[in-house]
Amino acid sequence: MTEVLLLLKGQFGPLVVQFLVAGVGTLSFAILFACPKRTLPYCGLVGAVGWLVYEVAVLFGLEAFAASLLAVIPLTLLARIFAIVLKAPVTVFLLSGIFPLVPGAGIYYTAYYFIQGNNALSLANGISTFKIAVALAVGIALVLGIPLPKKHHG
Repeated sequence: MTEVLLLLKGQFGPLVVQFLVAGVGTLSFAILFACPKRTLPYCGLVGAVGWLVYEVAVLFGLEAFAASLLAVIPLTLLARIFAIVLKAPVTVFLLSGIFPLVPGAGIYYTAYYFIQGNNALSLANGISTFKIAVALAVGIALVLGIPLPKKHHG
């Protein structure tokens, strides 16, 4: 436990900055997607939490695809909770909240190396990016596959 605290102690400031920047970035996408105004702060929080979990997982040595899988689970849970509490579609929170985890740089470099004719680097980036995309899809499917409790009338 003390090793965990020591690892995080030196990273606390940068993690707070990452959390805030991810929240602002997610909020920007939520505004771009015309999410309802009342949901905007929650959209930002979903993305910030997902990114924070991702960053902590990477700090502990997980590869990008494993960190993405680990991060998308609480992100999707939070999106689902906010959807229920705020009576809004889960996609409002999920689509904007997942943006910090989408491997945009991997997609870019896959195409870049392909165009440059460097097939080995293109393939390596493509496989890595594909693994992250699959991890995100699997994590979302796992959480959204959990049945909601039945409402009790009476």
